[in-house]
Amino acid sequence: MIFKNLHFLLVALAFLSLTSCSFYSLSGVTLPADIKTFQVDYFGYQAVLVEPGLERDFTLALQDLINDQSRLSLTPTNGDYIYQGEITRFYIAPMTATADSRAAQNRVTLEVNLRFINTKIDEESFEKKYSFFFDYDANSQLQGSTLETAKEVLFEQITQDIFNDTLAKW
Repeated sequence: MIFKNLHFLLVALAFLSLTSCSFYSLSGVTLPADIKTFQVDYFGYQAVLVEPGLERDFTLALQDLINDQSRLSLTPTNGDYIYQGEITRFYIAPMTATADSRAAQNRVTLEVNLRFINTKIDEESFEKKYSFFFDYDANSQLQGSTLETAKEVLFEQITQDIFNDTLAKW
């Protein structure tokens, strides 16, 4: 009799733990049932300093993050959530100086203007600027591996901030 009750209790606990997964998400994203798709329009480039391909790479990074961390499906048109915007600033500035007044470190800053459109609940739509920076040795040029590292850091932070504001609501 005790074995039957213990067996029933274990089965009930297993069932409850499996069903509770549908209410909790490790990424912190809880989406309404009617939200199934997202659309990321190509981000334009309005910055003065031109870095070829930056807008394409940023658009793809945002698409990949949302695709990887949510249950939403990417669609080219008519998405439930629409991400639009442009890169408004991409610039390099000296940050620290040496004793002989030369730059020891440079800082590259990326600023993105986002327009988020929730096609189901218009009140949740917004426009906001996101910005982040990456510091690198002034003896290095912002090209090759230094540029790739900078883009990785900048894109990771800005896309995660966008994700948190639009999907995780943090």
